[in-house]
Amino acid sequence: MDANVSEFSHIGDILVLPLFEGTEKAPNNALNGLSRTQRSLVNEALASESFTGKNGKHLSVWTPECRVVLVGMGECPSDKECRDGGAKTLAALSKDYGTNITVRFTTGWTTSMMALFAEGMILRDYDFDKYLQKNDDENQENWSLDCQASRRHQEILKSEVSKSVAITKGVHMARELGNEPANIMYPEEFARRATEWAKDKSNVEIEVWDYARLQKEGMHGVIAVGKGSERKPCMVFFRLNPTTDKNKQVPCIVGKGITFDTGGISIKPSAGMWDMKFDMHGSATVFGLFVALYESGYKGRVNGITCMAENMPSAGAYRPGDIIDTYSGKTIEVLNTDAEGRNVLADGLWKSAELDPSYIVDLATLTGACVVALGHEASGLWSNNDDLSARIHAAGNAEDEIAWPMPLLPAFEKEMTGSKVADVQNLGKGRWGGACTAAGFLKQFVQERDGEQIPWAHLDIAGTAWGASTNAMVANGATGIHVRTLHRLITE
Repeated sequence: MDANVSEFSHIGDILVLPLFEGTEKAPNNALNGLSRTQRSLVNEALASESFTGKNGKHLSVWTPECRVVLVGMGECPSDKECRDGGAKTLAALSKDYGTNITVRFTTGWTTSMMALFAEGMILRDYDFDKYLQKNDDENQENWSLDCQASRRHQEILKSEVSKSVAITKGVHMARELGNEPANIMYPEEFARRATEWAKDKSNVEIEVWDYARLQKEGMHGVIAVGKGSERKPCMVFFRLNPTTDKNKQVPCIVGKGITFDTGGISIKPSAGMWDMKFDMHGSATVFGLFVALYESGYKGRVNGITCMAENMPSAGAYRPGDIIDTYSGKTIEVLNTDAEGRNVLADGLWKSAELDPSYIVDLATLTGACVVALGHEASGLWSNNDDLSARIHAAGNAEDEIAWPMPLLPAFEKEMTGSKVADVQNLGKGRWGGACTAAGFLKQFVQERDGEQIPWAHLDIAGTAWGASTNAMVANGATGIHVRTLHRLITE
């Protein structure tokens, strides 16, 4: 979507008027440029009982040469209601009326509220339809958005809308990667796209460790999970502004990238297995985050690691009962090959510490138990550092990407270190607290520095990476979750 900001001037094919409850007459400047007939039609609609201005209510008014959409915002909309209002408005529009949208913010709108409404429209402007045949009569043009407000709002609103466009490129990249089917998006293809994206970007570096390099480095957690597939595993390293602040500790973000998860030898039920193409969304978020940071012009140094594998059953696949080495030197007893995400992250987390990070955040569609606990409304958040946890929680709240703090109790860790034959086991004692024991497992692979563990947080996004029907920003499929959260965490 092309988006710009201007004062009240020309009108596009569609005029959107977001109005507050109780509005019975068009505010000043709302109908500038419309004919007398058009003004009359809009004011008649506003004065009628058909439009009350209640939150979430829309009314379309046909006028010659322009469709006018009245959007109810309620009395005093929250940040979420402003953002959702924009998203739902775009979702309700049809390109049959044209693709040039004018949104006019008039009486009662603050600059912040305007920016959030616009952001909602920009975020919603994504559909995964590349594999659908298109009818010749379908309008395939992109939406364009002109946000109109009075002069005093111009400078800040332009800055905020431009920032939203930049960050949304990263969100949409994460969605695109997540939505791709597994026959298209496999580990080496993810690496290829990352390399292609970084081409000609002087402040971005991508390094790929292929299967041979993983073997050389001893990345046996990643290797074990991916060796059963014809599509061999790899690791992709992202570096933004790699020559900046070389002696400064900077964030490192680690992503689980299981491009398809059959469960391996511990095979999953067939019902619903198709959505295991989304099991690489942790890595998709890492990729999307770096796109967002680059597009928004962030000048700081940031590192990222994505652990890519396809978990397939075959004669060469790893088995329940196997004991595997990891990059850390610690061994893992495999009790279930479907608890594979933690195995690849074991290598990624240990490697991340070698980059001397200020903090580590990992993202993973890790456990069904997290979905049981939090549904599709929030990601689970575990951390060994209260300050980091609080910052992620606050950033998620600001972006309406809730990261809910969960307990990292010693008992959960003890379950995962209770193997009699290996240093850790990849499954807890039973079904209870499965998301918490998974976090306890990951904590065993966070290195110490100066006598204590490096600050680390784990985001279980199994419930928020897809299927979040209450997320107004998303039509369907992958959500791009936490690209915005982490962008805010790192940049602010």
